[in-house]
Amino acid sequence: MTAVRTVLWVAVLVFAGALGWASYEWYRSDAGGGGKPYGVPFQLTDQNGQPITEAAFRGRPTAVFFGFTHCPEVCPTTLYELNGWLEKVDPAGDRIGAYFITVDPERDTPQMMKDYIASVSSRIIGISGEPEKIDEVIRGFNVYAKKVPNDPNDPADYTMDHTASVFLLDAAGRFKSTIAYQENPDIAIRKLENLLKG
Repeated sequence: MTAVRTVLWVAVLVFAGALGWASYEWYRSDAGGGGKPYGVPFQLTDQNGQPITEAAFRGRPTAVFFGFTHCPEVCPTTLYELNGWLEKVDPAGDRIGAYFITVDPERDTPQMMKDYIASVSSRIIGISGEPEKIDEVIRGFNVYAKKVPNDPNDPADYTMDHTASVFLLDAAGRFKSTIAYQENPDIAIRKLENLLKG
């Protein structure tokens, strides 16, 4: 019986080691975003109607959230919480960039994004653009987004299922971590503090 236990423990340790190595290699690879900037190059429009590219995600750490303005709960809650965490970690608002990219460009014009975000934060910038260009960014960030009809007889009546995590990128645009929806506030703040440390 002791020999069987020993063999099982060895198997568990080998599996754990292999899993750890695989995770490390995934992070170092392009898929994990460890070696180069995460996501894809893009040319979109910010909430002020100005062109914006992936260069906005360079030069300082960045928090990026994908959502939409018709979102009933997840998006407003996340934006509100993110704003609060940023105020604690970066009171002056000049050390971490924060962006809200729509997954619903058919309805979310730049002005609508601006009006929506203004009720929650003055430091988060909305990003919209042509649907095909937004789709490229969604795929490039490995974000899940899907249109879900509310009324099959009304194409304009729909909601969006989407990834609800905040992506944290370092000053070079490389993936560092995520803040999950309803993350413990202390952990979220610690993640942002670690982001500032590089």
